[in-house]
Parts: sequence; structure tokens; C-alpha cells
Amino acid sequence: MMKWLEKKGVSVSLLWLGALVIWQLGALVYGPDVVPGPWATIKGGQELIADGTLMQYIGISFYRVLIGWVLGSLLAIPVGLAIGKVQIIRIFAEPFLNFIRFIPPIAFITLFLVWFGIGEQSKIALIMYATFFIVVLNTLTGVLAVEEDKIRSARSMGAGEWQILLHVIVPATTPYIFTGIRLAMGTSYMAIIGAEMIASNEGVGYLIWNSRLFFRTDWIFVGLFCLGFMGFFTDRLFGWFGRKVLYRYGVVTSAPRRR
Repeated sequence: MMKWLEKKGVSVSLLWLGALVIWQLGALVYGPDVVPGPWATIKGGQELIADGTLMQYIGISFYRVLIGWVLGSLLAIPVGLAIGKVQIIRIFAEPFLNFIRFIPPIAFITLFLVWFGIGEQSKIALIMYATFFIVVLNTLTGVLAVEEDKIRSARSMGAGEWQILLHVIVPATTPYIFTGIRLAMGTSYMAIIGAEMIASNEGVGYLIWNSRLFFRTDWIFVGLFCLGFMGFFTDRLFGWFGRKVLYRYGVVTSAPRRR
């Protein structure tokens, strides 16, 4: 019995079946206006798909997240390497990073609207902020975790500082960078939902927030599921990239399978 339950397909199917049963029970207890059941949510999704709203909003939110996440990561990686490699920079930068990283991205929405306007710039900037510090700190941790013996060995063979950075530090830090970028993905989705709720007339966050005006909790559930599937898809795609391209650097994206 236990071996049968340990099979991945069986356990996942039972988990989803249990979640659906609990969800339907909640709909029966509280009523469809408060907790729409699975079928009511599907019907709400069909309405939004029929008029083209849902796919448009998913595309807009995904575009914002992708641009901000990529730009924030590309900016954070060299900054994290510089802070970790140069001690004088680290002395000044590390206290600042440990201070500002505790300020959530949502707290900056109003300021970013003032600085960048209500267009795409403010939303992308907010996602860049949400991504930047997570990737910087993970990159910094990776640089500091590099064994000193490896650096000394490279120096003893005549390697310069740039060669040490490119051929010793960066490969050793790659798993930390990968983890930071992957973690930042989740924070990026949280940031864009907050931004779209407050200052947007498009996107999944706007759909969730605007649905309250019509008391369409089924649309809210549709938006929540869309966010979950968007995050799941991007995380799995990025995990596949890590397995196929970065495996040589020790990047591990899933637990080893049992035989």
C-alpha cells in the first residue's frame, strides 16, 4: 500500500482530488457567492476566455514579470559579484543591502508611480526591485562560499584577477545565482499583482481587484489559478533550463529519483 502511494503520479492525483473535494465542500457550506465551486470557476473562466479578456490579461502580466525579472537579474549578478569580490565595496554595501531588503516591494508602489508614472515603467521598475536584492544576496553568498584554496591554486598557476573571476568564482557561484533568480521569480509575481491592483486597468492583478466590484468571486478564483499556473510554468521552464544548460556547474533543480 505504501509503495503504491509513494508513486509520484498516484500521490499527486490523490492530493489534487483531496483539494477538489475540500474546495467543493467549502462551496456547499459557504455558498457559491463566497466560495465558488470548481464547476462555477470553470464557467467563469470560459466567460473570460470567450471575450478574450483572460488571455490578454495573462499575456500582459507575463510580459511585465518577464521583462522586470530578466532586467533585475542581469543587473543584480554583476553587482553581487563585485560586492563579494571587492572587500571595500562589501564593507559599505552589505549593511545597506541588509537594511533595504526588508522593505517589501509593495511599499514602493506609490513612490514608483510618482517617479516613473502610471505606465509600464513603474511596474517593471517594481519587479526589478523585487528581483534585484534577492539575486544580489544569493550571488554575494555564493562568492563568499568559494573555497580560498581554489583561488590560491589559480593564482599559483599565474591566473590574473579577471581569470579567477571568470574561471573560478563565476562557475562556483552559478548554483547560488540560479537559486536566487528562481526565488526572485516568485517575488516578481507578488510585486506585479500589487502594482496591477493599485495602478493598472489591465493584467491578472487588475482582474482580481476589479472583480470585487461585480462580486464575481468566480473571476477572482480564475485569476488566482492563472497566477498559479503562470508561476508553475515559468518555474518548470527555468528548472529545465538549469538541468540542460547549467548541470555542469552543479545546479540541482529536483531531488534524485528513488529506484
